[in-house]
Amino acid sequence: MLGRGKKRQPPPYNKEGKIPVIRSSICTGEQVAGFKDSVSGRFEELMLIRDSRDLGEFMRLYQVEENEIRREW
Repeated sequence: MLGRGKKRQPPPYNKEGKIPVIRSSICTGEQVAGFKDSVSGRFEELMLIRDSRDLGEFMRLYQVEENEIRREW
């Protein structure tokens, strides 16, 4: 019964100056959600996106709207 009943806590981050991004692999189709620093361009990977439920959880955890998310390949 490991991990049952525990709510997933998002890692702390400073949303200021960061852009929500989903990076998709052209070869494998793997998608990773995270935030990209608008100044340095550094991407911080936060979660793997396997389906629409994962995307919904990412948006709920980090209070992000779907129209704010950029896609990168």
